Amino acid sequence: MMLFSILFGLLLCLLPHGRGHSILAHSGKSELASRDQLEGLITWDKYSMIIRGERMFIFSGEFHPWRLPSPGLWLDIFQKIKALGFNAVTFYTYWGLVEGTRGQVRFDGVFALDEFFKAAAEAGIYLIARPGPYINAETAMGGYPGWTARIRAPLRGDDAEFVNTTELYAATVGKLIADAQITNGGPVIMLQPENEYDTWPNVNNSDFPAQENREYMEHVKQQFKRAGNVVPQMVNDHLYQGNWAPGSGLGETEIYGIDAYPLRYDCAHPDIWPTIRWPENWQTMHQEYSPNTPFFVAEFQGGSGTSFGSVNADACNALVNQESVRVLWKNNYSFAIKIFNIYMTYGGTNWGNLGYRGGDSSYDYGAAIKENRHIWREKYSEEKLEANFFKVSPAYLTAIAGNASNGSYVSTDQIATTLIFGTDFSTNFYIIRHAIWTSTDTTSYKLNILTSIGNMSIPQLGGELTLTRRDSKIHVTDYDVGGVNLVYCTAEIFTWAKDVSGKRTLILYGGAEEVHEFAIDLTTMSRASIETKLNDTNVKVQKIHSDALVVQWKVSTDRRILKLSNDFEVLLLWRNDAYNYWVTELPAEAPTANYSSPPKSTVVVKGPYLVRTAVIDGETLRLTGDINRTVDIELIYEPTGKVKHISFNDEPLQGDLNGDGKLTARLDFRAPEITLPDFTTLKWKYIDSLPEIQDSYDDSDWVTCENPSTNNPQSLLTPTSLYASDYGFHSGSLIYRGHFTANGEESTLFLNLTGGNAFGYSLWLNDVFVASWDGSDEGGGEPTHNDTISLSSHTLGNGKPYVFTLVIDHMGQDEEAPGTDVIKAPMGIMNFDLAGHAQSDVTWKLTGNLGGESYHDLARGPRNEGAMFAERQGYHQPSPPSQDWEVSNPIINGIKSAGIGFFTTTFDLDVPAGYDVPLSFVFANTSTAAIASNYRCQLFVNGWQFGKYVANLGPQTTFPVPEGILNHNGANTVALTLWSLDVGGAKLGGFSLEPEMPLWSGYRKPWSSPQPAWQEREGAY
Repeated sequence: MMLFSILFGLLLCLLPHGRGHSILAHSGKSELASRDQLEGLITWDKYSMIIRGERMFIFSGEFHPWRLPSPGLWLDIFQKIKALGFNAVTFYTYWGLVEGTRGQVRFDGVFALDEFFKAAAEAGIYLIARPGPYINAETAMGGYPGWTARIRAPLRGDDAEFVNTTELYAATVGKLIADAQITNGGPVIMLQPENEYDTWPNVNNSDFPAQENREYMEHVKQQFKRAGNVVPQMVNDHLYQGNWAPGSGLGETEIYGIDAYPLRYDCAHPDIWPTIRWPENWQTMHQEYSPNTPFFVAEFQGGSGTSFGSVNADACNALVNQESVRVLWKNNYSFAIKIFNIYMTYGGTNWGNLGYRGGDSSYDYGAAIKENRHIWREKYSEEKLEANFFKVSPAYLTAIAGNASNGSYVSTDQIATTLIFGTDFSTNFYIIRHAIWTSTDTTSYKLNILTSIGNMSIPQLGGELTLTRRDSKIHVTDYDVGGVNLVYCTAEIFTWAKDVSGKRTLILYGGAEEVHEFAIDLTTMSRASIETKLNDTNVKVQKIHSDALVVQWKVSTDRRILKLSNDFEVLLLWRNDAYNYWVTELPAEAPTANYSSPPKSTVVVKGPYLVRTAVIDGETLRLTGDINRTVDIELIYEPTGKVKHISFNDEPLQGDLNGDGKLTARLDFRAPEITLPDFTTLKWKYIDSLPEIQDSYDDSDWVTCENPSTNNPQSLLTPTSLYASDYGFHSGSLIYRGHFTANGEESTLFLNLTGGNAFGYSLWLNDVFVASWDGSDEGGGEPTHNDTISLSSHTLGNGKPYVFTLVIDHMGQDEEAPGTDVIKAPMGIMNFDLAGHAQSDVTWKLTGNLGGESYHDLARGPRNEGAMFAERQGYHQPSPPSQDWEVSNPIINGIKSAGIGFFTTTFDLDVPAGYDVPLSFVFANTSTAAIASNYRCQLFVNGWQFGKYVANLGPQTTFPVPEGILNHNGANTVALTLWSLDVGGAKLGGFSLEPEMPLWSGYRKPWSSPQPAWQEREGAY
């Protein structure tokens, strides 16, 4: 079937397309057939998605498998997203990584999708596929292969030349996704053709989308339908203007979604919240654009990216933090959204030069799950509280949004309230926030609401409610707790559950020192043992209206458990204590299995760092998860009433009932003993990686820059093209050699270079260092730099041949552009002028990675290598031919002059079984030194480029490398390219391998990603 899909795609490429010829080939019958195939599996209405007959709030986290090139760890990420209470993951596929060579699509090795689909199914995570072809995602060229920069046709338009380039990729990835659809027993429930196709290519066109854009969008839709995709197709509208919504005409999709990044990207000032993108009136716009589909936020800001010379990911986490989750997410709920995707939930790494020109090696993104896979950021816990609430709130799934207003339902106009009206249920949801949403004030208020037992001013038992800085609340009325009516509740609901005997457990939480109140309708519960007298001065209990019980308490760090009857228990928690609770779904029979399906049986456990899975086996609750300290595991709720024992990661625990009657067991943590290498004492081997400046160097095998024209939209300023993309070099670094014959008038050399934000370059004349640019301009690392370089100190012999050697750091192409095809902006030499010479007097030769688009290392992909000599030879891979190389240490010795040195060493690791220990390579921070060293260093781990450290700019000094790339139990090869931009050379200020918070873990130990060793490369120069 795969062969058929590929041949079908090739056949499509031969069809006669072009302007004046429709690229469309579709029938409404196929869409009707798709809906028939989805019968009983997926449907939707104006309220929500319905999966296998159950309404669901689709809570999704963005995770890109190719940013974690260790497939054995994908299950770990899925389980951590599932533990949030999420039930879906949205993912891009990256065309540029799988078709680096035109006509050869390689979904194999770490780029294969089968393991991704398998891990998602095992964790019980539904998938929303976003194959592009354009993805943005802060990737080089927005995810396009580098070779698309050479075609004349505009990208993302209906020109046949461009459209035909997408056919093989679309057919191949489309078939892979189709095979993993829910209709075939897989996890894929939705697909997005294209991405944010509303701002490019006709951003200045007032009638966007124009007919050609509509035809292209329709064609992309049909590509995936032809490949067998029948799940609903969705769109993410970047500008929220109704483009591609159902009923909008040609190119329309079935589910309309929007994007929003309201906190923007200034991580350097994380406490300053911008106000220009505050989401408001979304429910009105949704009714205008797509009233018959669920309200879908396809991308909502979960963090922000980092860049060279700026701040690190922790600052981006501080910008998009737990407060933003409370305020902005709850504001979103006020619009009655029912499909919600967080970009990013796990970011990962821009390994192998896959990022765009404005990013650094990290794609941590300040996300809830860190780049090293840790989950200890507070916003992870805040997200968990909110997601779990909606899993037990079916009334929200058919609720509709009202309008926000200041002072309505509350006693002060300093607070805004939005009422979400129940339709199929009597439940209402009141979203409370400050009227000035960025406020850091603390405001007291009373809540004035209508309930099933009348109008009320709350709190009824005295005092006031409190809204603290950058906080928001969800108050509920007439909320069903397993048949018991919660008349109102000002505290927030984490979860509730009802066991086989009918006993209900309700967990509420609030901020420290806040006063909260709830009321129970006594007519809906057993009166057998209601306790109205409590020996607790912080808790008041009073019966009102003859049939209602009101409870008020002041939140403290001490937990309170109220047993209001034999079958109703309420836990009153401080919010930070609630963070330690886990709601874990129990597996069900196929086909539901581990997927969420409300209502579904759960257990509630307190204590561990993470709970991954739970299974009840007779009288034993078997848990898997992680701990980072000795901890008591407390069983708060289980549905059978039979559990008497607990095991954790297959270790039986000694359990006892505590004072609250809960089964509790102590789990001891023993820190692992790990021996890590000392890189100052290891034996490093060294070789010069810039032989190109030697007189004896032969560049006859290099590409001669002789193309007299270019398809690039940027016109040539030189007699022949010097654009790297025109010769098939798209990543890493670039080296030019300019040959000329001196005439004695060479006083200056002007260079206009492009390398991406914060790029650098170094220039030699024969073997003499001339100049460097360190990338630190005041414009924030602009991608283009001009220099007029004096050559007056270099005496050139008249009539003698000379060579300029120019090394340029390639930081990645742009991800998007404000107009047609600016994304093709070339890299390398844009222009030059050698005094006393015509431009044609200089013959330029060029190299990038060996082979260019015919790259050698298929396992690690098309962007992993650059132009440096050691990379072209493959010496960064394990087992290079280093027997006769010099012994030299990059920390102690370094290199003595401007140039590029290559260093490699090996070491063994033996991490004890059962422990997940994230390990990171750490460079000493020299960017803040009084005199910063101007050097750039690439980090290779077992052949994989896992970081670019720019010493004078930073900010990134810590480079996590996942297990599977780094062998935690075996041999490892580390290699460094050390490029000094200073005449005096450079050495590392420090370099180490450091552990980050070890976990005794129930994770599945990953297998090693492919690590092919060095082999002599044919044609290497």
